[in-house]
Amino acid sequence: MAQMQPMLELPAATPFARTRRKHLPGWLLLLLGSPKARVGLGIVLGMVLLGLLAPLLIPASKATEFSLLDARQHPSLHHLFGTTDQGTDVFAQVAWGARRSLLIGAGAGAIATVLATVLGLFAAYVGGIVDELISLVTNVFFVIPTIPLLIDVTAFLHQRGLLTMILVIAFTLWAFEARILRAQALTLKNRDFVLAAKVAGESTRRIVFGELLPNMISRIAAAFVLVFYIAILVAAGLEFLGLGDLQKASWGVALYWATVNSSVLQGEWWSFVFPGLAIGVTVLGLTLVLAGIDEVSNPRLRVERVRRRRLFRRGVT
Repeated sequence: MAQMQPMLELPAATPFARTRRKHLPGWLLLLLGSPKARVGLGIVLGMVLLGLLAPLLIPASKATEFSLLDARQHPSLHHLFGTTDQGTDVFAQVAWGARRSLLIGAGAGAIATVLATVLGLFAAYVGGIVDELISLVTNVFFVIPTIPLLIDVTAFLHQRGLLTMILVIAFTLWAFEARILRAQALTLKNRDFVLAAKVAGESTRRIVFGELLPNMISRIAAAFVLVFYIAILVAAGLEFLGLGDLQKASWGVALYWATVNSSVLQGEWWSFVFPGLAIGVTVLGLTLVLAGIDEVSNPRLRVERVRRRRLFRRGVT
């Protein structure tokens, strides 16, 4: 009889691959598998790096100080994005403005997301009179307009600081996400795995942080991204109207000075095009990340993406 050939052994996974799979959660792997999310994350990380590297690229004084000797310079190697009527370097405005604009968006997004998550989960899990009181507070904050409130606050307090804008934007944008997270928590609350944890005698803390919260990560991340780019747009709109701190460099302040100096009428397109592109590209990147998060939280979108990819490959071949 012929001797049986030994079975081929598959190569074992490398320690690096095992470590990477162990430390990366499943939702993050799905997010990185989305082309939209990868492009969006690349854009956002690029803008973050621009802000972080601003001190190494150009002095901060170029973004705020006036120099009539360098006024109205076209984009060139000496001034990458040109200069304004007062001689302010537009590239410095964009680079240093990224630090302030992104900080407003990230700060407001973080505060609003924490408020929405805590109150939404607490209201859904406890229920009863607590749920009714939190829903009442949520409805009150839901109808408060952000921009008029910011105008009133800056006029009353006579300050237009960074912290004021972050707090007002966060406290007026958390209610919408709190309502969504509460609805999702109510749905998860009646799932079998949560009921089984209650029957097993698990503590409330264990159920909330071990069962409910991990299944809401994608929606919480979407809430942060949504508030992030809304905060950037709101802050830029207020600064464009002259209601921000005009002594600090930001994208909205750059647009404000471009409007005040009538740069459009004088043909100095670079004064408003580059700050406007910075806002638009950042919002585009965050929107793509949000679309990728939607694919993570909605399996039907992932199936549709795979189906389109297969049809495209068949058409190519």
